[in-house]
Amino acid sequence: MIIASYKKYVLNFRQASGTSRGILKTKETWFIILDLNGKKGIGECGLFRGLSADDRSDYEEKLKWVCENVNLGRDVLLSKLIEFPSIQFGLEIAFKSLGAQDTFNLFPSKFTKSEDCIPINGLIWMGSETFMKQQIEEKINAGFNCIKMKIGAIDFQIECNLLKSIRDSFSEKDIELRVDANGAFSPTEALEKLKILSEFNLHSIEQPIKQGQIEEMTKLCKDTPLPIALDEELIGVFSVTKKRELIQTIKPQFIILKPSLIGGFSGSDEWISIADQNEIGWWITSALESNVGLNAIAQYTYNKQSKLPQGLGTGSLFTNNFDCPLQVKNGTLRYHKNINFKFEI
Repeated sequence: MIIASYKKYVLNFRQASGTSRGILKTKETWFIILDLNGKKGIGECGLFRGLSADDRSDYEEKLKWVCENVNLGRDVLLSKLIEFPSIQFGLEIAFKSLGAQDTFNLFPSKFTKSEDCIPINGLIWMGSETFMKQQIEEKINAGFNCIKMKIGAIDFQIECNLLKSIRDSFSEKDIELRVDANGAFSPTEALEKLKILSEFNLHSIEQPIKQGQIEEMTKLCKDTPLPIALDEELIGVFSVTKKRELIQTIKPQFIILKPSLIGGFSGSDEWISIADQNEIGWWITSALESNVGLNAIAQYTYNKQSKLPQGLGTGSLFTNNFDCPLQVKNGTLRYHKNINFKFEI
């Protein structure tokens, strides 16, 4: 018989991180811990306040219910947690962890054997022009050839100047540039801004307008001079029918998968299948989980064998993250099999 418990944990940012939704200083997360005759399974429910579909007043109550009913089994529990994607994610990891030989080696592969790595983008947080410029230089010096810049919080012209400064020194063959607007543009101004941004030979822009404006986003994806990636748009879309309808209506160029926000690996698999059927590109990113969730996402992502740089370089953002085998080096995420995971809460 499995005994289950849960625990809250607050991650502290090394440096306050800016998005168009505001400044982040801390990030709350929750762990589900399974115990079967002394063998542990550990999963992370990566709740993202203000963004997760399951940011609800009954969240902790649902976690308690899961722990009390854990012996219903993984599949039954997942089916009853459709509206709690981050708990689905944590539960999937916990059960995978419980059944694994090594608690944190969930998807054994060349990646976990330290024989291969995952290309990732270098993330540039919003801030002053000086701060953003400093981050860009650091990422380029650290060997990143794909940079993702969050835009929409400071003056648009300043952001364009920063992108121009990169392009003045590096062609699109040298550095792939992605931008993430987090829904910062209004539908009336979005197309004009996309035309200006397209001059910098960008790979893509994430979520130019706020989610839920289906008609406007559909038109934007049809008329855009720049590939659009749906991100927040996928949150809260639970059924396969609704997922298929969304993709076939909007017809984006890419979708971005955050397992914590879209129902874990089973939810991600559904979106990937629909994207592939509709010839839409995709990549996977973390959503500010601790290294427990990031480790699980990285191992899952490697097995998908996507050729695109992924968004998985967030482990060093926190002062109180857990030591783990993941390491960012030369624009890639690597797994050092000789480094042990230290999980203590």
